[in-house]
Amino acid sequence: MSKQERATRTRNALILSAAELFERYGYVRASLDEISSGARVSRGALHFHFENKAAVADAVEQAAARTLRATAQAIPLGQSSAIQSLMDLSHRMVHLLHHDVVVRAGFRLNCDTGPRTPLDLRQEWQACVRRLVTRAADERALAAGVCPDGLVATVVATTVGLEVLSRANRGWLSTSSLTTFWQLLLPSVASPPTLPTLQPGGTPTP
Repeated sequence: MSKQERATRTRNALILSAAELFERYGYVRASLDEISSGARVSRGALHFHFENKAAVADAVEQAAARTLRATAQAIPLGQSSAIQSLMDLSHRMVHLLHHDVVVRAGFRLNCDTGPRTPLDLRQEWQACVRRLVTRAADERALAAGVCPDGLVATVVATTVGLEVLSRANRGWLSTSSLTTFWQLLLPSVASPPTLPTLQPGGTPTP
């Protein structure tokens, strides 16, 4: 293994350790000693990669943002209606929040510790939702009278709300919770020709 590969592995281990501690204890209570210990590296190795705890937290948030962007980009556009793509993306988002501690910690840090950087994960998620809702409107897939901004706000508030509720009970981040939400919402927002084609539980993975 090259020196660069070892450095990358160490940095990723520190980010994962920090994410687990930030999620468990919050930003203030998590210590650099615990982060380095969790990654099985020395405190000096930690400081080689990160100047201080704020820099570690920023790295966790940036890693969460990269995962979110990659997930959004992986949704195949043009193969299904924009509303179906939106539902599929929301299910992948909730799956990430359930299974990826870096994404969970990134959202918690970004939203709870105040602005340290220009990064805003909730705004990034809102932008992803808005792009698909705008495309759905262009496809005439929305029911008459549906306000695109209102639909964006509803989807973002629900998915972000599930993330907040899951801090006390991870069961909120379930496929069934999100499927029920879409089952209730779709009759009000999808056009009559589009509605029968939609799968509120998400498109099955091949």
